[in-house]
Amino acid sequence: MIDAILFDLDGTLIDTEKHALKAGLEAFSKMGHPRSVEFMHALVGVDLPTASEIIAQALPGLDQDLLNDHWRKGYRASLDDGLLVKPDVRELLTLKLRPMAIVTSSGREEAHHKLRLTGLDSHFDHIITLQDVTAPKPAPEPYLLAARLLGVAPSRCLVFEDSETGAQAAHLAGCIVVQVPDVVPSQGRWAHHLATSLMHGARLAGIV
Repeated sequence: MIDAILFDLDGTLIDTEKHALKAGLEAFSKMGHPRSVEFMHALVGVDLPTASEIIAQALPGLDQDLLNDHWRKGYRASLDDGLLVKPDVRELLTLKLRPMAIVTSSGREEAHHKLRLTGLDSHFDHIITLQDVTAPKPAPEPYLLAARLLGVAPSRCLVFEDSETGAQAAHLAGCIVVQVPDVVPSQGRWAHHLATSLMHGARLAGIV
C-alpha cells in the first residue's frame, strides 16, 4: 500500500527544534520582549512569513529584522556546537525501503546545508523546500508536489512529521501520516499513527 516515504526535516530527522527554541527565546529577551515557551511553540513547523505574521500580531512595531539577526546568529552558533540526527534516522534511511523525499518549510539553502552537515543528503530522491511551493504547510501543496515528483499517488505515500502544522499538511494531501512529536506535545489529531520514535512509527505503518 506504500510506494514512497516522505520526511519532514527539522524535528523529525534532525534535532534542530530545541536549538531554534533556545535561540528564539534569547533573541526576544535581547529585544526586551521575553516570550513564553508556549508562544514559541506556536512558531514550530511554520514557514518564516507565517511566523512573522504571528510575531507582528503579538508585538506590533517590533523590529523583526533585528530580532531575526539575533535569532539567526544564536541558532547558527548553537548548530555549530553540534547538529545531531534524531534516534533511528540513520538505521531507517539505510534500509531504503521505498523512494524517499524531504518535505520541509525551511529555505532551500538552509535545508541543503543541514542535510550536508549531517550527511543525510545522499538518501533522498527529491528535496522540497519553501521556495518550491506557493502555499507552504499546513497547506497540502508541498506533499502533493513530492508525490508528483516521485510519480506516486499521495494516498500511497507514508509521511513522517513531528509538528501539527506538518501533520495537517500531509493529512490534507491524502497521505498516511506518522507523527513523532518533538518539542511540542501532540494528541495526533492529524495522524494515522502517533509514535514515540521513527522506528516505532515505521512498525505501526507496517513497513518494517
